[in-house]
Formats: sequence, C-alpha cells, structure tokens
Amino acid sequence: MALKSSPLSGNVGAGVFVLFSDVEMALFMYDIFERRGLRRIVLAGCVIVSWLLTADALGCTSAIVSADASASGRPLLWKHRDTSTVDNKVEYVSAGADGGYSYVALFNASDRSLSEAWMGMNEVGFAVMNTASYNIKADNVPERQMDREGYVMTIALRTCRSVDDFERLLDSLPRPMGVEANFGVIDAAGHGAYFETNNDSFVKYDLADADGGVLIRTNYSHSGREGEGYGYVREANAEYLICPVLRGGGKISAEYLTEDVSRSFYHDVRHEDALQGAERWAVDEDFIPRYKSTATIVIEGMRPVEDVSALRREDVVGEYVMWTGLGYPPCAEIVPVWCDVRGVRDDLRGTGPEGTSPMCNEVKRRRGEVFPARRGGNTKYIDLEKLRNAAGTGYLQVLVPRNREIYRVISARRDAGEIHF
Repeated sequence: MALKSSPLSGNVGAGVFVLFSDVEMALFMYDIFERRGLRRIVLAGCVIVSWLLTADALGCTSAIVSADASASGRPLLWKHRDTSTVDNKVEYVSAGADGGYSYVALFNASDRSLSEAWMGMNEVGFAVMNTASYNIKADNVPERQMDREGYVMTIALRTCRSVDDFERLLDSLPRPMGVEANFGVIDAAGHGAYFETNNDSFVKYDLADADGGVLIRTNYSHSGREGEGYGYVREANAEYLICPVLRGGGKISAEYLTEDVSRSFYHDVRHEDALQGAERWAVDEDFIPRYKSTATIVIEGMRPVEDVSALRREDVVGEYVMWTGLGYPPCAEIVPVWCDVRGVRDDLRGTGPEGTSPMCNEVKRRRGEVFPARRGGNTKYIDLEKLRNAAGTGYLQVLVPRNREIYRVISARRDAGEIHF
C-alpha cells in the first residue's frame, strides 16, 4: 500500500504518515495520544498502519489470579490465545523521548510497526490482555470500524500505570470504540479487573470481589446477552482445572496455567481427558488448546505495593516476568520475558523470514505433526501419540519437564533479587 502525508502533519510537524486506506484510524489513534499528552509519540516516528481485521476473532481462554490466590503472592494475568493469525512474535517497544512508557508485548508477525498489542506489560507494572466477546455489541457499527482491541491495548500500555488509569482510558475513548471484548488488567498494587467492553460502554468485574480470587473469561461476556457468544465449554474446562485447586487450599501458579491448563485435553461435556483414554485420535473441538491456539502467556506481577505512583522502572522490571509459550501450547517451550531491550530473546522476536519468530516457526512445525493433514486436507484430528506415548517421546513428555525447570530456576533468581536490567 502506498503512503501519503496525513492531514494531521500540519498540527504536529513533518514526517507523520498514515496508510491512505484508513485515515479514519489514524485520526482515532492521534486523537487519543493527543488527549493523553503524548503528541511526541507521533513525532518520534510512530507510523499508524491500516486497520486490518486481525482481532482474536476465533477466541481465547483467560484468567486473572489475585496475589492471595497465587502461589508466589504475585497477581497473574493469563491468556491462551486462539486466532487465525498463526504467526506471533514478542517485541520490546522503547519509551524513547515521547513521554509514554516502554512495554513488551505479543504482536502478530505481520505487524511491522508494532501498532496492535495482543497482550503485554509496561515498565511501571501495568499489564493488559483481551478475549473477543460475541454477546455485548448492541449497535449497527460496521465491521470495518470494529476489531480495535489491539490498538486500545497499545494505547493502554503506553499510557496506563494502574487499573484505574485503564478505566479512565475507556471513559475517554471516542465513541464508537470499535471493540467488543473482555479486557483483563492488573497493576503493581495487586489490583485486577475484567472490563467487558462494547462500542459505547463497559462493565467492570473487580478481582477483589471474585470468589476465590480468580476471574475466568472466554468469548462471551457475563454482562451480555445470555446464551450468546462462544467458549462456554472452554470456560467450564478452565473452572474444572483451576477451582478445585483453590477449594483444596492450594494456590495457582503461572507454571500451572501454562503447563497444566493450556496443555489439558479435559472436555467438560464428556467429563473426560482425551489424553487419559486409550484412543490415539481426538477431534479438535472445545478443548482449551485448539488448532488455532497460537500462544500461552502468563504475566506474573510483583508483590503488591501500596502506592504505584511512587514506583520507578528499576523497582518493576526485574520483578515482572512474562512467561511466554509461542505457538501451539502443547508443543511450546516457555521463555521468560522482561520489559527491557535485553529482556526478549531473539528467537521470540520477528527475526526470521518475513518477520516471523524462529521459535514460533519451530512450534508450527511441531503442530503439523500433531495435526497431520488427512484426506481432503482435514486437520480436525489430533494425533495424541505425538503428545504422549509409551516411549516417552511425546512433546508433552519432553517439553513440560524442561519448562518446569525454567520456572524453577528463573523464579528462584527473581526472588533472590538477582535479575537486573
């Protein structure tokens, strides 16, 4: 697509560009940055890209865990991402001199300008993610003006320090907001919430009011139209795996979410775990990990502080860890990520061919073994022997112990104060 100068450039100086196919989106983004006193973000070379329909339209499973319910005493923000955009990457975005915060986030590999964050955390302890919702939109806003969740999360990471800041951001966005989503957020004070958000309004579910200190969302909103939306079985799967731990007096860890929940083939309708049966093949339907699952990520925060306004970057960066499994979660390796230019391993970044992540490419290859194309190109069948088998060579058998050791080593170093940037 060709570039042309934006009509905004007369207001902020030369060098501001937008893709001619969506000047409306450029105006939306610029208006928000200007309102929040961050005009220099644009001057610093932020290129606002065309609006593409790349939201998590196929679903996600997610949870927020309070510090009290967490094994580490730190709040957790978990997202198991499902999307047709199979190529994902992780990148660090510097604060520069524009007045916004630096952050690290999950992006689509095709997003060269890093304009749509799908989950991330910033240098002052604010973290955000989303799941698409399908039962709270109540208007005729056309599809071309929707799916703006990634842009909203980018703005939030650049500008928010707290859960309250995010609520104020939602209040300030121009209407229609272009979203139908459940936004999940945590901050360094240990606060957390889901904001079930449509084009005109939102309903907040505070983590402090959650039974057991855990909130779970998939692809419908609890405040929305009853019976509509998607992900009811996946939500029940997650509840089956998470809630008994808490009822039994246990705590939820980041490790449990990525290594147990994101790799579980429990199905709540059938009340069975496909991995525990004798059958080699399972149909890919209503498990938490699905063919379209492209990442499992847990952002583990810090032990809550009273005053987030007094936090400095050095207080936060070594404490927050974004435990990242790129690609199909049952075949993914967990890599710790920090909010620093040195905190993202090169194989997670878009350093591969066509800007893809080498790690994501490798996990895609593994997924191809788990979902071998059958007659007619059908990929609905899961070869469970590729995940667990009598020889002990399945991906779950090989990778999960390795991942657990990563958790053990990195968590011990973090808790000992040995991680500095």
